Amino acid sequence: MTRFALTIEFDGRPFMGWQRQAHGPSVQEALETAAHAITGESVVAHAAGRTDAGVHALAMRAHIEIEREIEPFRLMEGINAKLRPHPVAILSCEPVADDWHARFSCIGRAYEYHIVNRRAPLTFESGLAWRVPKPLDHDAMHEAAQHLVGRHDFTTFRSVQCQAASPLKSLDRLDVSRTGDRIVVKAEARSFLHHQVRSMVGCLALVGRGKWQPDDIRTALEARDRQALGLNAPPDGLFFVRALYPDDVSD
Repeated sequence: MTRFALTIEFDGRPFMGWQRQAHGPSVQEALETAAHAITGESVVAHAAGRTDAGVHALAMRAHIEIEREIEPFRLMEGINAKLRPHPVAILSCEPVADDWHARFSCIGRAYEYHIVNRRAPLTFESGLAWRVPKPLDHDAMHEAAQHLVGRHDFTTFRSVQCQAASPLKSLDRLDVSRTGDRIVVKAEARSFLHHQVRSMVGCLALVGRGKWQPDDIRTALEARDRQALGLNAPPDGLFFVRALYPDDVSD
């Protein structure tokens, strides 16, 4: 039995999310079906994160276990062939130790949220970014974001369906930057609550529009009440961009 670590890119628009669902297609199901077609084995894929419906990934990390002997490159090429026409691609495949786990060995996760701040409709990026037609003050958004960095009770920014044992999370980074009409929010933490990034971005957008002041973010956070949430951003602009593991950290 060999455990293979995978790096996966996918467009989340056709899927109900990463995890298998009874009511629609998932990235996990597509990957497991493709792996079974290549190996003839029942394969279970474990990922670093469980993305929501419509959320994308540039470099999701996952692992699968295969009993038969197969070269990593051949496995990757075979799975990619069987994944078509799903918008999912294996970017890398390598054998790892039996105790390496895509989820439980992960010590950091990074997301990006893309906002296109313009009046014109999206063409090429429809479903891949959130279009906000009214002007946004990205400096005010960045100032507000700093109230959320650190260890806090993120109940306000947590979905009511969240299954995490505790609302306490340590947010390592939440930066807002702008290039032209594109605003990118970068979030990094060991782990996130369900809808946490989308909820934070939605409230930051209210600050950007002037409906909230930067201090209102802190007020919402300290309320520890989902009813204090101003806005939950749509999934369109959210990308899982990186998973960090102990071996990735240089001395």
